[in-house]
Amino acid sequence: MAELTYLEAINKGIEEEMNNDDKVVIFGEDIGGVKGGVFGVTSGLAEKFGDERVFNTPLTEAEIGGLTVGLGLVGYRAIGEYQFADYLLPAVNQMLTEAARMRYRTKGDWTVPIVYRAPYGGGVRGGFYHSQSTEKVLFGQPGLRIVTPSNPYDAKGMIKSAIRSDDPVMFYEHKRLYRMLKEEVPTEDYTVPLDKANVVREGDDITVIAYGMMLFHAQNAAEKLSEEGIEAEVVDVRSIYPLDRETLAEAARKTGKVLLVSEDNKEGAIISEIAAMIAEDALFDLDSPIERLAGPDVPAMGYALNLEREFLLNEEDVLEAMRELAEF
Repeated sequence: MAELTYLEAINKGIEEEMNNDDKVVIFGEDIGGVKGGVFGVTSGLAEKFGDERVFNTPLTEAEIGGLTVGLGLVGYRAIGEYQFADYLLPAVNQMLTEAARMRYRTKGDWTVPIVYRAPYGGGVRGGFYHSQSTEKVLFGQPGLRIVTPSNPYDAKGMIKSAIRSDDPVMFYEHKRLYRMLKEEVPTEDYTVPLDKANVVREGDDITVIAYGMMLFHAQNAAEKLSEEGIEAEVVDVRSIYPLDRETLAEAARKTGKVLLVSEDNKEGAIISEIAAMIAEDALFDLDSPIERLAGPDVPAMGYALNLEREFLLNEEDVLEAMRELAEF
């Protein structure tokens, strides 16, 4: 076992896969050389594997999207990094029209085993262009997996699974978690599935479903609520698309009271689809309306500290919503 941060766990997972398979390559803006990306996630990889496997691209996100597809088609397992999730939008045509549909359009003859990595979310005063949650833009596109780990163990295991996947994977990394979380992670080879939610806390009174930074808040709030005699079941979505319908519905049935939490705007968020699934599969097991807690429906998260704080949910917001639901 080794004690790793969330950031280090992703780095280690990529390093192990590059050691295991010389067809794994990684590239993006500031990936090559000594910098290792804007957050340092790929630090040390260029020095170890050389500039033919770890290299910089121009500031051309569409090129990153297209180059991964081309490399995937000729036998590589390419990892394309976007400095921020906000900036992947110029590559959406390559992601959805080409990568997501390649296996389907060729009846399985061609695959594009590629990973798109992107830090998302707020809390670092990134302003309009460095703080947004873009997962709903890519959501609901069969052929493209979307995942986000919420702890170092999952971060390492899921990046390894993503690299080995023959389907394209959008791998979201919450930037607030990079150095915030640290835990013991196995040094031996292991993977974490890309299509399973994870019950991270058992409880019988209410169910809270979240991912990323919001899961961190939910876990902390659940421990505080436990001191009041209320036990929360906390579920990490992990697999944003496809959603693990069975696990999410079962968690809802268990307590009959469900709170869905997202950092994204409330309207049109991933949690809206989860709410619909639960309504279809577990409606008559519920004891209260499905509750949603999310960011405000404004165009973007502001740069000014007071505006960022106004947008972002915090632990107290989640705790209060959980308490209200338990009292329903």
